[in-house]
Amino acid sequence: QVQLVESGGGLVQAGDSLRLSCAASGRTFSVYGMGWFRQAPGKEREFVAANRWSAGTRYADSVKGRFTISRDNAKNTVYLQMNSLKPEDTAVYYCAAGRQITLPTMTIPGQYDYWGQGTQVTVSS
Repeated sequence: QVQLVESGGGLVQAGDSLRLSCAASGRTFSVYGMGWFRQAPGKEREFVAANRWSAGTRYADSVKGRFTISRDNAKNTVYLQMNSLKPEDTAVYYCAAGRQITLPTMTIPGQYDYWGQGTQVTVSS
């Protein structure tokens, strides 16, 4: 069992930066692929970024060049650095962990085994 707790969300202006954190329980954090997804009101949950040491890193086209996913296995934490934020980035952001994800499947929510409760990011224009 893995528990995930996100933090770092908030209200910012367009062009600002935020760093989200996701702290994971458990001693096998390093074997998990970790992903970030987001869900805006009235929309489906969408892939943002993911990383697994054996598979690589992927980003959604909409955030490529602005967002960076990183992880500190010693701290059981994954981060999402978000720069040049836009109003369309407004959403609840979720982190997720999956043991079986691969580079092609990183974008699929159903491939992840555990989810956090989410943290709100609001970007004003």
